[in-house]
Amino acid sequence: MDITHIIIDDTNPVHRELSIYRTGEISRIRLSDKAYKVYGQLEITAHNHAALFHYGIVESLNALQFVSEAGHGLDSWDEAFLHHSQLEKMSLILGECEKKIDPEKQEKALLGWHDSPVAAAYWRTIDPREFLRFLDKLKAFVSETIEKGYDLEFIL
Repeated sequence: MDITHIIIDDTNPVHRELSIYRTGEISRIRLSDKAYKVYGQLEITAHNHAALFHYGIVESLNALQFVSEAGHGLDSWDEAFLHHSQLEKMSLILGECEKKIDPEKQEKALLGWHDSPVAAAYWRTIDPREFLRFLDKLKAFVSETIEKGYDLEFIL
């Protein structure tokens, strides 16, 4: 069977409409607040969203005690909360994961596929340097969140 290989292009509006085109955000909140309020936010681009899964960071972070509606911890298509008591551990995990990323090695991640009407596989090129810049922002965001005593909400 011939399979069409499609590399996701962020500038292509058709690609941005695909269900596998995922972005996300991480928000600073206080779980103890009576009303929902966001105190800061970090956007996750589609590239960095895919890289979080590709490099196993989401899986590694699931060693922490996330609270989620589905009960699956940190996962795609779900909202998960992380209490501030877990953020120091999160920082350590991010640091360990970062050490395993080769900044010189471009990667390709399979995002999904289908067999009909035409067999197609959807891929994303992962730029490790771009992702490492995001990880630096994420680590700084977590550090500031620790200092301010906030909790985190993840929407992946």
